[in-house]
Amino acid sequence: MTPNKSALSGIRVIDMSRVFAAPVGAQILGDLGADVIKIERPGVGDDGRGYGTAWVEGKDGIETRQSSFFTVSNRNKRSITLNHSKPEGQEVIRKLVETADVLIENYKVGNLAKYGLDYESLKAINPRLIYCSVTGYGQDGPLAALPGYDGLFQATGGMMAVTGIPDGLPGAGPLKAGPSLVDFITGHNTALAILGALMYRNQTGEGQYIDIALLDTSVAMVSHIMQDYLISGIPPQRLGNGGNGGGPADLIYCSDGIIYLTAGTDEHYRLLTVLMGQPELFTDPRFDSNFKRAKSGRAELIEIINAWSRQYTSAEVQKMLDETGIPAAKYNELADVWEDQQVQHRGLRARTPHAWAKAGHVDLIESPLARMSASPATIRRAPPILGEHNDEVLGEIGYTAERIAELKDLKII
Repeated sequence: MTPNKSALSGIRVIDMSRVFAAPVGAQILGDLGADVIKIERPGVGDDGRGYGTAWVEGKDGIETRQSSFFTVSNRNKRSITLNHSKPEGQEVIRKLVETADVLIENYKVGNLAKYGLDYESLKAINPRLIYCSVTGYGQDGPLAALPGYDGLFQATGGMMAVTGIPDGLPGAGPLKAGPSLVDFITGHNTALAILGALMYRNQTGEGQYIDIALLDTSVAMVSHIMQDYLISGIPPQRLGNGGNGGGPADLIYCSDGIIYLTAGTDEHYRLLTVLMGQPELFTDPRFDSNFKRAKSGRAELIEIINAWSRQYTSAEVQKMLDETGIPAAKYNELADVWEDQQVQHRGLRARTPHAWAKAGHVDLIESPLARMSASPATIRRAPPILGEHNDEVLGEIGYTAERIAELKDLKII
């Protein structure tokens, strides 16, 4: 990938964020070609390095300190260690800001102002700077000072209210989604806001301040279900694995596996009834409208479909549904995902050289933006070792080898 093929070539990002949401946003910018310089605490690094249940194994006894959380959100970055609580560390950040386009941070509200590293202070150095703060509850309001993590906002923003087994059934109640979805989507909102700010700067020459909150994302991501409530005033019930648009939409069970079926339109449902050899179900008063199939008659209809699908293997059912034009997909365990022919065709498992990994590489998840025809997202760097680029980055902004050595002795880097 040549530099002129990268959408954000020439853009420098200072990433002072930790854990997951904001690092994902910085990574997206890196995927699109930006030079992302990640600033971490000396000796410890990003808290996210220790999160998760799996770590990249280092070679020759090297401890990579790269957990799954860190690995999935920090590719295409250069890591430097820096103690920004000391004047010498603050000086390094200010020198970086002179040539930076974007700074991303997710410290507690007001924390960086104590060190003269807030937006107003750094704007005085570089008026074109785009400064993005990512917090749980935003920069103001009664809860702004509180810490925020993904699960809190799945609970607070309404997502858990519409996720889980329906009331009255075994195991009923609110349910947290497995992935850190609020964090992940907040990261995407972070990148989207910064891209918008870069476009605005192209038009006006002005930088700006961006306030991104996990709370805001958590409410917005409930999306059309929340809009149902705003229109009707009636809270939609949890539907378990049922679709919350048209119906029937749910898991159906075959003799050897599971398929997710979405026959939400009238035509898809008609085709399904014909395929099952029960065309009378199309005009059955229990199921003769999308609303009935998705709500009042949903459970009964899914039982009827399951009675049919259990007579066949999942491959047989999938083939019949595909040939009939009814949307359906095989349920995959995580290992199965990487055996899926379309996943393999799209190249979603990205084997990336990693100089410090025992295997010599690390398998990453390809960016969904990799199929842009002119300026695709690319993976150019494996997630960095803590402080891997100290000498390189500091040298670029004018620090001599002797001064870098002094900063190491002072434990600034």
